Amino acid sequence: MPKLRTVYVCTSCGSEYSKWNGRCPGCGEWNTLEEDVIEEAPRSSGRRTAAAESTADLTDKIRKLSELDTDDEVRYLTGTGELDRVLGGGLVKGSLVLLGGEPGIGKSTLLLQICSYFGKDHSILYVSGEESARQVKLRADRLEVTTQNLSLLSSTDALSICTAIRRQAPDIAIIDSIQTMNIRDISSASGSITQVRECTNLFMHLAKDMEIPIFLVGHVNKDGAIAGPKVMEHIVDTVLFFEGERTQSYRLLRAIKNRYGSTNEIGVFEMSDMGLKEVPNPSEMFLSGRPVGVSGCCIGCVMEGTRPILAEVQALVTKSGYSAPRRTSTGFDFARLAIIIAVLEKRAGLFYGTLDVYVNVVGGFRLDEPAADLPVALALFSSYLDSPISEKIAAFGEIGLGGEIRGISNISQRIAEAQRLGFETCIIPKMSLRELDTKRYKIGLVAVSNIRQAFEYLKKSVNRNDEADK
Repeated sequence: MPKLRTVYVCTSCGSEYSKWNGRCPGCGEWNTLEEDVIEEAPRSSGRRTAAAESTADLTDKIRKLSELDTDDEVRYLTGTGELDRVLGGGLVKGSLVLLGGEPGIGKSTLLLQICSYFGKDHSILYVSGEESARQVKLRADRLEVTTQNLSLLSSTDALSICTAIRRQAPDIAIIDSIQTMNIRDISSASGSITQVRECTNLFMHLAKDMEIPIFLVGHVNKDGAIAGPKVMEHIVDTVLFFEGERTQSYRLLRAIKNRYGSTNEIGVFEMSDMGLKEVPNPSEMFLSGRPVGVSGCCIGCVMEGTRPILAEVQALVTKSGYSAPRRTSTGFDFARLAIIIAVLEKRAGLFYGTLDVYVNVVGGFRLDEPAADLPVALALFSSYLDSPISEKIAAFGEIGLGGEIRGISNISQRIAEAQRLGFETCIIPKMSLRELDTKRYKIGLVAVSNIRQAFEYLKKSVNRNDEADK
């Protein structure tokens, strides 16, 4: 009988320890160590036993790099452009893709919808460990999925599922979800670290042996991360994560890991009664319904892979009713906000010491690159003076501790996107101006080298608008 050994695995970094600790020594996170029982491999009786073990001859499987086929048939198109973009151009044969997200965010809906397109030319096996086959059928009817090449299986036995997949040999397999799968020989409960790791390993070997893509649906824990992330992300080829507020209709699909494409691309979807719909133009979606003539609003532009996206930054600066003023940030890094406020106080002479500051990025989007510094600073300046910024002005640039505006990458793509959406002026770093052919653009370009120059331009534009109104 194999000997069992108890270890404690960190769900944040994957480190293993022989004793439980309140804080993981590896990553410093609190209350992330979970108990796990593993089987120790039997020790060999000596060198003779190890040498006597038979080994498989793998020489016939050795292939030269130049002999491998790399034509376009290696990938499957999913029929959903946003998903293809995030996957890096399509679904790779033999890949293992993990799709995670909160309950009800749309994971199963997305996978069932792409079955309509896959089912035209390929066979699909949908394995559900949470619903019966009839329940999946009801959801498919609501989403109008009527393909004849979709087969359903309701089971949680990972070994039996692998046997069924090998016998049926579908072109694509979907496992919903990995936390419900179990291996009978393992004493741990379904969803434990051991079960999740071993079941994922089982499906990984199946995908590589049969060269079929397999989707795994993963739940999230109470902290919003995929349950057992570190023990799974080293095994799977691609990790996709659904983001978005359940109270809003928009969903963002982001690649956390991708061996066959970029991790900077995002896909934007809208949840409706008939399932998820693609949003091919996210900038218009994020800018829809923005207020006109209200202070504290500025438009910024961030790059998500090769796609420029314009988003609205809102700031509210108001008198504080407490001894220590509040600082709140949604969709923008809180530490970065504190730095920008300190720079505005030191370099621009604005005093926020007795004022509450609230910053929000509209639409549930997140601005996580340095180019978002300038629109946040302009929104704070506008709210501080209670002076609105023109709705035809967009800004992007990084702010240094000296108050300087530093150059950013992909400046031409950002300007072209602002021009396409009807903006008349872009406030950009002066350092980036030398990289541009200004004759190409019909939009006005205002190059600034520090935040004072940007503020002075805003004051002049407000004065011009006031004179025009008179």
